[in-house]
Amino acid sequence: QVQLVESGGGLVQPGGSLRLSCAASGFTFSRYAMSWYRQAPGKERELVATITSAGGSTNYADSVKGRFTISRDNAKNTVYLQINSLKPEDTAVYYCHCKVWGSLVLSSYWGQGTQVTVSS
Repeated sequence: QVQLVESGGGLVQPGGSLRLSCAASGFTFSRYAMSWYRQAPGKERELVATITSAGGSTNYADSVKGRFTISRDNAKNTVYLQINSLKPEDTAVYYCHCKVWGSLVLSSYWGQGTQVTVSS
């Protein structure tokens, strides 16, 4: 079965950096695009960044462009999110996401999330 396991969150001061990781299993990782979402308290979950299956193309939310970098290592079945110049408004639970084909259905999968808290 598809599993996504995030790690790397924590408490960081404004201006700091973190690298989030998402280890994937249960599907052919190199065939699928991967995304990071985040959800702040009291807010809807929002798309932060997406990377294509081979890593050749990425897209970012306007709010994180220039500060966040999504990347992947298909040999390790892992997708990363490097987050720099952190701001208090980046505080959220960060989730890894993918859509994977089953026999006839494209299903959506989420990790359990990793908390990022930006505070002095």
